[in-house]
Amino acid sequence: MKLQRTTLILILLALSLAGFVYFYEIYWKNQQEEVREEKRQLFSFEADDVQSLTIKSQTGTVNLERNNSDRPKWLMKSPEQSPAMDASVSYLMDLLVKGTSNRTLSVTANQLGEFGLDNPQGTVEVKLKNQKIHRIFIGKPDFNNRFLYAQIDPMTTNGKVDILLVSTDFANAVNRQLSEWKAVDNSVQPSLNIPSANTSPEPIPTGINKPSLDPLPKNVPLQPIPTITNTPLETSPKDVPIPPERLYTTPANKQ
Repeated sequence: MKLQRTTLILILLALSLAGFVYFYEIYWKNQQEEVREEKRQLFSFEADDVQSLTIKSQTGTVNLERNNSDRPKWLMKSPEQSPAMDASVSYLMDLLVKGTSNRTLSVTANQLGEFGLDNPQGTVEVKLKNQKIHRIFIGKPDFNNRFLYAQIDPMTTNGKVDILLVSTDFANAVNRQLSEWKAVDNSVQPSLNIPSANTSPEPIPTGINKPSLDPLPKNVPLQPIPTITNTPLETSPKDVPIPPERLYTTPANKQ
């Protein structure tokens, strides 16, 4: 009886392993092939077809327009009017033109909040030269932060809307500060206060004792420097007789 129970457990384990192998080798790989076949380009236009861009993000709204006359290539129309940063525009444009998606989800309209698309973190409106308009709405990341949920030219078909998985680079391309959309003006150089050779020195402020460097007064006679003569030192006189009483002293002289 114990042997039959062990055999039954082994058979169940073998069946489970076979089922896992079948699921992984056949079903899962086939699903992966289907996902790979679903890979599609986000938009069909080229970069030269775009006339203007409107970027809405958490930092505000920026309107950019192509400059058809001369450089710079792009101009910011609002919230300020200035040349646009070509690198920032090119980065976004490259994602719009070359971006792809390898998976599409079909959900109902009331499920958009689950993907962060009821209040998207960013929106890009693309206006082409032929006046056609395309839009992409950027939602929140997926469960492993590898992709972002997005909607492109939203349409409802039989009560369903399509959600695509796009590159996370879209968040970096859209959520920029205003200064990152403006071109850097290299014509304005910082002024350096370097005095030239012809610049007179600054006056010394009052209240500070300035050292006197005035020359000697004029018409003042100079005093002659006294000469030093070598005067011989006085010596003791010679041949001066010494009194005898100083030469000889006797006890009688002592008191």
